[in-house]
Amino acid sequence: MAEQVHNRISMLRAERGISRRELADALGVHYQTIGYLERGEYAPSLTLALQIAAHFDVPIEVVFSLEPFPRLGSGRAG
Repeated sequence: MAEQVHNRISMLRAERGISRRELADALGVHYQTIGYLERGEYAPSLTLALQIAAHFDVPIEVVFSLEPFPRLGSGRAG
């Protein structure tokens, strides 16, 4: 059974005010791919994961994780 890859793509898009289609166009993928990624229905290739992190100008581990990300406002400092 494949392990789910968790991500913060939706949060990063919202912070920057860009749509799925805008992100998809910037990455050269179909906009539905972004939706699949955000819902955890598709694990990106290493190349696509690196392109997404580079697009948002953050380290890859800010965008992707094998463990669920803590909920914002969960009281955890950081």
